[in-house]
Amino acid sequence: MTIPDTEELLDGINRWAAIESKTDDRDGIARMMAVAEADFRAAGLVTETIPGRDGFGDHLAARAQWSGGSEGILVLCHLDTVHPAGTLAANPLRTEGDRAYGPGIYDMKGGVWIALSAIRSLADAGETTPLPVRFLVVSDEEVGSPTSQSRIVAAAEQAKYVLVTEPARDGGCCVTGRKGAARMKIVARGKPAHSGVSHSDGESAVLEMARQIVDLEAMTDYETGVTVNVGLLSGGTGVNVVREICTAELDIRMTRPEDGAAAVAKVQGIRPYNPAVELTISGGMNRPPYRKSNAIASLYEHARGLASEIGFELGETFTGGGSDGNFTAPVAPTLDGLGVDGAGAHTLEEHLYVSSLVPRMMLLRRLFQTLN
Repeated sequence: MTIPDTEELLDGINRWAAIESKTDDRDGIARMMAVAEADFRAAGLVTETIPGRDGFGDHLAARAQWSGGSEGILVLCHLDTVHPAGTLAANPLRTEGDRAYGPGIYDMKGGVWIALSAIRSLADAGETTPLPVRFLVVSDEEVGSPTSQSRIVAAAEQAKYVLVTEPARDGGCCVTGRKGAARMKIVARGKPAHSGVSHSDGESAVLEMARQIVDLEAMTDYETGVTVNVGLLSGGTGVNVVREICTAELDIRMTRPEDGAAAVAKVQGIRPYNPAVELTISGGMNRPPYRKSNAIASLYEHARGLASEIGFELGETFTGGGSDGNFTAPVAPTLDGLGVDGAGAHTLEEHLYVSSLVPRMMLLRRLFQTLN
């Protein structure tokens, strides 16, 4: 077997998708990364396990055996998902027409598998590539890559190109730009009281946070591309208690770095409406904006030409969602969304399009063969 067919590709992807690996599931991540490491070794790559830290799982580095020390191609991947253990019962592995379902099958186990299959097909054929090819497979992307970010940036600094195997978007498009993201947390601390007996003695953290949320959400400006979303809110122990503590967690998105800096500074500068309530603010920028440079445009055009030779149209898109490509785009030309096509990421309807497997694997193979 030199070039795998659709059935072989889907079998491999399903084998990985059968291993549930939510980011904070250390056992699941350990099983997933162990299987992946064995598969990379079986494909003839030299592997290195990077021990996890801070409660997160291991990461995996791998390189083609012919890849020396010069700068080359970094294939950036992740094998953690957002789906907790037990999701397979709600979204079991199955194929219905052109759709193959399963948790993480689209985002992004399918993409990692087709990239591995592409490099393995070259090794099986006795071919090498003009540039060294290295993989970095992380286990914490879905929560912002807190333990892998520094390694991702360091790997990108040693790369001439970065190919990200995140799933395709909008009908098979690759990604040439993404919004940046900030994550922030606000804790309001007031004074508890019995809401019936001594309501006037209390200083409500919930009321303070409600006022702040109206202001925070009003920071959204669709014209500049800034959005502020209070996505997590917790407060209250009983309906008859004036709540002492209330916590809000924010997701801020932006297209320009200066807008992100301004939004973070504004949140950091908020003051309580009720001076008897104390506000504690933490967090900041998580991923910088991924902006399409001339070098990224050239890389996309090269990939588009290869896709046309293979027999499909490779469009491009900008998305508000973040990826590890946000970290690499300011460092090296980065082309994202090179994984499988499909839909339903992060939902119980997650699926890939079976018909996309061979063409998109071939695109990665041709990129390995032609980038120099």
